[in-house]
Amino acid sequence: MTLKQFLNLEWKQYVRSAYWQKSIAINILLVFVALYFMLMFLIMGIALYPGLKEVFPEQDPFVVVNNYLFYYVLMDIVLRFFFQKLPVMSVKPLLTLPVRRSNVVHYVLRKSAFSFFNFLPLFAFLPFNIMLLANGYPPGSVITWFFAIVILTLIINFLNFIIESFSSETELSFLPLLLITGGLFALNFFNIISFSEVISSSFQAIYASPIFIVVLLAILVGLYLFNHKLLKAKLYLDSGLKTKATEVNASSMEWTKRFGNIAPFLQLDLKLIWRNKRTKSSVWMLVLGLLYGLFFYPQQSYQDMPWFFAFIGIFVTGIFLINFGQFVPAWDSGYYKMLMSQNIKYEQYLKSKFILMTMSVILLFVLSIPYVYFGWKILLAHFAAALYNIGVNTHVILIGGSYNRKKIDLSQRAAFNYQGTGAVQWLIGIPLMLLPLAIFGITYALLSFEIACSVLSLLGIIGIVLHPKLMTYIVKKYQNSKYKMIGAFAQDN
Repeated sequence: MTLKQFLNLEWKQYVRSAYWQKSIAINILLVFVALYFMLMFLIMGIALYPGLKEVFPEQDPFVVVNNYLFYYVLMDIVLRFFFQKLPVMSVKPLLTLPVRRSNVVHYVLRKSAFSFFNFLPLFAFLPFNIMLLANGYPPGSVITWFFAIVILTLIINFLNFIIESFSSETELSFLPLLLITGGLFALNFFNIISFSEVISSSFQAIYASPIFIVVLLAILVGLYLFNHKLLKAKLYLDSGLKTKATEVNASSMEWTKRFGNIAPFLQLDLKLIWRNKRTKSSVWMLVLGLLYGLFFYPQQSYQDMPWFFAFIGIFVTGIFLINFGQFVPAWDSGYYKMLMSQNIKYEQYLKSKFILMTMSVILLFVLSIPYVYFGWKILLAHFAAALYNIGVNTHVILIGGSYNRKKIDLSQRAAFNYQGTGAVQWLIGIPLMLLPLAIFGITYALLSFEIACSVLSLLGIIGIVLHPKLMTYIVKKYQNSKYKMIGAFAQDN
């Protein structure tokens, strides 16, 4: 089967599916999000050379960019792990036809090279290369360096699929990645092993002698062949039948399958959010929460109050966490008795809530990156606040949920609606918002802004590392409150 036939079949599958017809609005929204990121990267690429020239007048901007390539690689790997998936296709019909499995795998892998994640960095690096040429850098060396960046992006692309393949077999798939990338960052930051110098020297060598680009090509080919071997080993008729059964039962939320046994609960939460008036209103409030910083940051008076940045960061990156999490498990109060009568594990039920809140924090942090326009301290504070939200506040809010006794009517609006709100929702605001503000403010007053951010980040990392033990404690709390919740949710407020 040729590439043209593969593309033709997939196009027909996509256009004729009910998913396409029902999700036109979502597709339009995704296009706008893609255009937004493309514009941000384009602006960054145009401003990179003159900006580095102004910030580091004694250094060559090209060398400075090479020095930061290590951090770019780490960030790209983490973001791809959470947001990029292998472009799969329904292979079951092909498995009953005389189509070689090797050809199907080659098609899937080659298609991944055209992912949006691979094109997005080019919107920053291409203008930067044009600026280099305009400032008299050797054209041959600059073009070779640009192709080296393209190959590096593809290496990260195929490396991500290998990481996903192995991490999907673990219970906390994201934790090994965070530990490894965090460990590499720490080794580099404390100058134990200078990875940034290694990568910088490698790209400087390619710039000086283009023949060294062969090394990158060899790595790329090796990762491609390894991916091919992994995928081909899993591409059997039994796997195809199993995949089809999942598609029939779990609607079109294919991407949730990577979360294993919590996928049904995650799908239930997503459907609940999207199909009910109150939860859907909470989603749209994310936009208002994301723009919250624009009320403070443009004002000069708040620029002189960096201790306040962490508070805004907690709110901006945790708006969904706060809105959604404070009513766990009251969102399910309408059918909580039926849910608890099923043969399900409390751990899976609560873990799906944790994953959903964690994903929202990561997404909101990424969307809040443009706030760096008002100063790098704001970005640093947001990053520390995001870590604190993931490691500490997600657990705090789940513990608070074990005391929820108020039923919620999902057909009501979210804004200024206090139905379902009790003393728990007011008291939980103290550890959720005021405690990190106090920790950050005191550390900032006694030491420095950077150390205050480090303390907040460290608390978040400790929470992430202790996640299994914390979840064990939270599950016991819910098990002890199970029948009290069922009884309370059976009553009208």
